[in-house]
Amino acid sequence: MSSHIATTGRPQPDKVLVDIVDYVLNYDIGSREALDTAAACLIDTLGCGLEALDYPACTKLLGPVVPGTVVPNGAKVPGTQFQLDPVQGAFNIGAMIRWLDFNDTWLAAEWGHPSDNLGGILATADWLSRTAVAQGKAPLTMRTVLESMVKAHEIQGVIALENSFNRVGLDHVVLVKVASTAVCGRLLGLSRDELINAVSLAWVDGQSLRTYRHAPNTGSRKSWAAGDATSRAVRLALIARTGEMGYPSVLTAKTWGFYDVLFKGKEFTFQRPYGSYVMENVLFKISFPAEFHAQTAVECAMTLHRQLKEAGRSVDDIARITIRTHESAIRIIDKKGPLDNPADRDHCIQYMVAVPLIFGRLTAADYEDSVAADPRIDALRAKMTCVEDEQFTRDYLDPDKRSIANGITVEFTDGHKLPEVVVEYPVGHRRRRAEGIPLLVEKFRTNLARRFPARQQQRILDASLDRAKLEAMTVPDYVDLYVI
Repeated sequence: MSSHIATTGRPQPDKVLVDIVDYVLNYDIGSREALDTAAACLIDTLGCGLEALDYPACTKLLGPVVPGTVVPNGAKVPGTQFQLDPVQGAFNIGAMIRWLDFNDTWLAAEWGHPSDNLGGILATADWLSRTAVAQGKAPLTMRTVLESMVKAHEIQGVIALENSFNRVGLDHVVLVKVASTAVCGRLLGLSRDELINAVSLAWVDGQSLRTYRHAPNTGSRKSWAAGDATSRAVRLALIARTGEMGYPSVLTAKTWGFYDVLFKGKEFTFQRPYGSYVMENVLFKISFPAEFHAQTAVECAMTLHRQLKEAGRSVDDIARITIRTHESAIRIIDKKGPLDNPADRDHCIQYMVAVPLIFGRLTAADYEDSVAADPRIDALRAKMTCVEDEQFTRDYLDPDKRSIANGITVEFTDGHKLPEVVVEYPVGHRRRRAEGIPLLVEKFRTNLARRFPARQQQRILDASLDRAKLEAMTVPDYVDLYVI
């Protein structure tokens, strides 16, 4: 009987770890477009968090682990009175900004929401800065936060370009944990070796299963999973700062490494080196709180709602609806049968098309039970069929296009039909940035008004929309603007 004899001796760190760490430590963000987009991303992400505070399902998870705990010089949670340790602060901010599925998106072989990393970045930067001020030292500025956002976006997005974690049943928040560990470790002042150790610890962790995003287990964990990931990242970076050892071949080790255990023995492949590509091309959810593969479908449905009214038709006249779409949309959000909760509904393309066809709107409240009880929604869903357009799929994966196309055709019971409505690029796409940014700012104004009196809203706007002023502000001064 043969035995497995392991070789001893510590290997050199995996190249994937080294590349991430050297990028975080050494790359200079010279792209003005990336920093401009990061500033837009900052306000959009925080605004999404403020809107989530209207939902008890979210707020019940917020605050300290032990009620009543206040951490001196801790990280403050925007829109609340909580002041927490950076790990729990990261969870709070991360859960808020992801709760309504309305923050930015990255679509590739793997998808995800790179602004999820802001939970760890902002909590760490705020805690470090308040501690520094208490010690008579200089705090970090918001320029550092923006640069950290660009780098976290880049790490998460570049790995996602060619490597599909969902195809092996893993959730994309693994990339939030890895990216947040790297950038938060940098904020914490980790040395190169310590940072390599920290990133290796992020890959060693057991990773989230996607089962909470799919039937029959779809549930609200998808709304706090990224908060969990970014908070875990802060914890791992703090552990590495103590000098705790890492695991240099965490990815490539035979039998026991990430590739063999969780990635079917395949190594990661990379389309491009790390730079600022992801932030420059990130997708904003501006108009609708909808899973991004359906954003253009919702836009089509809004147009068709107007056309139905103009033609004197109602949804009761519809016999069938064909949704021409791309492969990823079919794999992730093409759903039949009962939808049990808001988490199920906001990941169903048929639901996200039916609501605007009927009501001419799609808001976060439209995923709640009170709206879903309308029998017209399920009746309309039953008339929908999704079909893949292979060109749409190719354009979705094309790095120069990165389209997210959908087309909808409505046919009536009398045999007539409306011309197909097609939208290739959503309003939050880089190709529609000039059109989208004013709408993004308006979305931010709306979300500020949910939480703050008029004078406080204006102070936040004055600081956030003046780029030079924003970059020069200290992190505590900016975060304090959001305190209730």
